[in-house]
Amino acid sequence: MSLAALLAGEPPSCADPGLAVADLAELSCRGGWPAQLERPVGAACRAARDYLEQVRQVDVQRLDGRRRDRQRLGALLRSLGRNVATEVNLTTLAADAGGADGPLDPRTVADHLQALERLMVLENQPAWRPHLRSKAALRQAPRRHFCDPSLAVAALGGSPDRLLKDLEWLGLLFESLLIRDLRVLAQALDGEVYHYRDDYGVAVDLIVQLRDGRWGAIEIKLGPGQVESAAARGDGSLPRQPRLTPHTAPAAPPHSPPPRPAR
Repeated sequence: MSLAALLAGEPPSCADPGLAVADLAELSCRGGWPAQLERPVGAACRAARDYLEQVRQVDVQRLDGRRRDRQRLGALLRSLGRNVATEVNLTTLAADAGGADGPLDPRTVADHLQALERLMVLENQPAWRPHLRSKAALRQAPRRHFCDPSLAVAALGGSPDRLLKDLEWLGLLFESLLIRDLRVLAQALDGEVYHYRDDYGVAVDLIVQLRDGRWGAIEIKLGPGQVESAAARGDGSLPRQPRLTPHTAPAAPPHSPPPRPAR
């Protein structure tokens, strides 16, 4: 399936890749690191944990000469792993990182997040604005992702077997996996990847927008059953708005409320 073709208005067409849920769990744990692609998945998981530990213990400390609490930083990484591909806010992250001693200052959390972004460990998915003058009440919080979903797994010491026992988390990791890959495809087309949510409960997992204004909306679900349940709840739909097409952005609703490069 070609992203360029989809954005040109061609109907989607692709062969079944033959991947089972267990395969997706393994891909989420292994990640896209070139040196790990042919290694046993257990060894790939250990490599991701070692890398994240190096970030926590050394890289963040050397970044700008500022001393940061390694234990609190580790708790923050675990919270980010647990809340991967969500719009988790600073208040929640501060409470998780602070633990029994009370929440961290949100400014401290923001500083830690900025350091992790500068190290390219984190890569946010910003919110999409369908129209600069729209009256729709839009939520602007980014969805938080690691640069590779294997780091979210590593932050919580996960494994393929553990992921299969928590399909909700696996679904979030699967979403992060696809965001990573679609970022690469979109960048080749001079495009960006966003998400959409408004105060009326309308949400879309992924919006790809090109510089020429063309865009497409994509919903990410782990299995057919989730697609059907999401459709029943109305997730991913845009009520009171024109049908999503890759050519035009929707007008405001009438009642006012849309593989990361392997290392």
